Amino acid sequence: MLVKVRWLLMLLPFALWGTAMAAMKPLLVEAGPLTLAWMRLLPAGVVVLLAAVIWRGQWGVDRRDWWWLLLFALVDATAFQGLLARGLVNTGAGLGSVLIDSQPLLVALLARSLFGEAINPVGWLGLLVGLLGILCLGLPAPLLRHWWLMGPEFLGDQAWSHGELWMLAAALAMALGTVISRYACRHSDAVAVTGWHMVLGALPLLAGSALLPAWSSAAPPFWPQWTLTQWGLMTYAALLGSALAYGLFFWFATHGDLTSFTSLTFLTPVFALLCGVVLLEEQLEPLQWLGAALALVSVVLINRRALLWHPGGAAAEVLP
Repeated sequence: MLVKVRWLLMLLPFALWGTAMAAMKPLLVEAGPLTLAWMRLLPAGVVVLLAAVIWRGQWGVDRRDWWWLLLFALVDATAFQGLLARGLVNTGAGLGSVLIDSQPLLVALLARSLFGEAINPVGWLGLLVGLLGILCLGLPAPLLRHWWLMGPEFLGDQAWSHGELWMLAAALAMALGTVISRYACRHSDAVAVTGWHMVLGALPLLAGSALLPAWSSAAPPFWPQWTLTQWGLMTYAALLGSALAYGLFFWFATHGDLTSFTSLTFLTPVFALLCGVVLLEEQLEPLQWLGAALALVSVVLINRRALLWHPGGAAAEVLP
């Protein structure tokens, strides 16, 4: 029973992220990316700190971890959320999602180099299968059918826009932040560190959002004129898509195998599509069903790579 609960908690961040981007996209009509980023981070950080006090009985950070915490806040909170929000302005949802969800490949390389995590051929195969799965989930079928024959010409002039480059930079920032989180939690509670990194990371975004209208008349206003429904979407993105999701994500990321855990990111677009099927009565294309199946296969391959590569030996448990 406890194992099932742990698995559900491990999957929850990716399910929440699968819908948070969809909730944030329409908010950019009335607000700038900096505003969206700090409004997602700051309330979420405060909530996570309150949870650290109530649940863990502490909210402080050991001074030996402060420099790592500041770097963690700058890379994973300020840079990642700012780049993500900026990328949402003019990126296609499909390709943008593919680029964001490719970060397990970067995490695997960093974890192999820094922490010596074993990634045997089965693990690498799982990472490649997962990447292929999110390509099938995020990209339109005509593009996949014609890409190999026509190359970039088929995409047109605007298909690979600056938005996709922002998303790729965001994926790199999150991968680096995931690795840095281990160093920031060496002597401190992971939940408290997560909360503080969100609060501290929101401050540069808040300052930029406040100063930008004075710098440029074309800049969006500091305080958006959202409807009640839009504020509801912002609340969802901040409290569930950030506070709960990031709190769980970084707790598991600092207490287990990084490659195995972050491979669950491949399931993020699967959750997003299933949400559309259940709530919006959308229909999945055969290629999307294939992508979902490949994403599931990749997670199994990565998390059981030791057992599959050495079936005769005792495989170590790789998940926290």
